[in-house]
Amino acid sequence: MTEITTRPGTGTRPKTERPRLHKVILINDDYTPRGFVVAVLKAEFRMTEDQAHRVMITAHRRGACVVAVYTKEVAETKATRASEAGRANGYPLLFTTEPED
Repeated sequence: MTEITTRPGTGTRPKTERPRLHKVILINDDYTPRGFVVAVLKAEFRMTEDQAHRVMITAHRRGACVVAVYTKEVAETKATRASEAGRANGYPLLFTTEPED
């Protein structure tokens, strides 16, 4: 005689959705010194000198540049901290966030 066994608990599991990602964007201005922008990018976004310089130049030429992509909370925190670093030194340095497409 052959026994047939079934596995208990083979139902469906609810699928958890990944959090929506947000871009941190550097907005160009004509007042913040380039060296200061590079220093903020290195400190807040852990970029190398070369990476930070490329991002800064791209923002300078195009008016804005995506710096990095994070979850919403992390993106907003980093953008706020980077913008405040500029303000604390008397510069209009601005970082914003927006949802990734």
